[in-house]
Amino acid sequence: MSSSFHVPPHDRLLLLVDDDVDNLALIGALLQHEGYRVMQAESAETAAEILRSHVPDLILLDINMPGLSGLDLLTEIRKKEPYIAVIFVSARSETQDVVRGLDAGADDYVCKPFEPVELLARVRAQLRIKDVKDQLAAANAKLQELVDIDDLTGLFNMRSIYQRLEGEIARCKRYSRAIGVIMLDMDHFKTVNDTNDHLFGSFVLAEVGKLIKGNIRQVDFAARYGGDEFLIALSETSVDGARRFAERLLKVIAAYEFVKDGNRMHLTASMGVCVAAPSLADVDARSLVRAADHALYEAKHAGRNCIKVYDPVRLMAERKTS
Repeated sequence: MSSSFHVPPHDRLLLLVDDDVDNLALIGALLQHEGYRVMQAESAETAAEILRSHVPDLILLDINMPGLSGLDLLTEIRKKEPYIAVIFVSARSETQDVVRGLDAGADDYVCKPFEPVELLARVRAQLRIKDVKDQLAAANAKLQELVDIDDLTGLFNMRSIYQRLEGEIARCKRYSRAIGVIMLDMDHFKTVNDTNDHLFGSFVLAEVGKLIKGNIRQVDFAARYGGDEFLIALSETSVDGARRFAERLLKVIAAYEFVKDGNRMHLTASMGVCVAAPSLADVDARSLVRAADHALYEAKHAGRNCIKVYDPVRLMAERKTS
């Protein structure tokens, strides 16, 4: 990870917060002369309003202001993402004041009166540090994606699916919405590898992943559950809605011709559907998946290339006895 890239000042947004308009004018002119884009606020309250619609790279913040103090504003800033660098610029120069400001979460502390060249150097230093933090956050997000995503299909993998499903169940309960889960299994997939090579089998699974991703909404998510099984979570859906989605996806897969390197094949899928209503307060991710998997088992025994729906009332009864 390199921090050597250069972001020009005109691509940086800095926010100045001070109730002294002379200080605002002085620091603003200094920073604008260096090419930075500058916004100004004469109170912490005004700054808070600005932060609802803008994300500056750096905030230069006075501590003592009428109403909301700089320390109070900093507390709110540190609750949010992405990370914003903050430098306190204050006339309070006692050691305990500096320590209090830094311990509160400020990245630096500059005492008034200040040397302009030193203030600019501290601004540049904090922007460099922020760049490194942003790069680290991006790298961590990429690593998390590598951990969570199945390489073959581009869908989530088993390591992450239950945590995501638990979160979505909790959200649906909070807003009194239903959530549906579909378990999908490719019919007679063993014949794909038996009559072709394993590379073609991997190609088929990757294509199925694309078909699923191309048919779910942005609020839904899907995972490769294992082998040729897939799990699809449908947020805020009804039993009829989940069934209609499953029927549409069933037709899409059946109509798709898998073609690669001279190999071509049509395949079908079987699906089990279970939708948990908001009233099913005790439902968790594993019980919901287990119910959908049971419906999938029934679909296979019904001749495959079909859909079976698990009764949510039965799900609740089994949850209570388990």
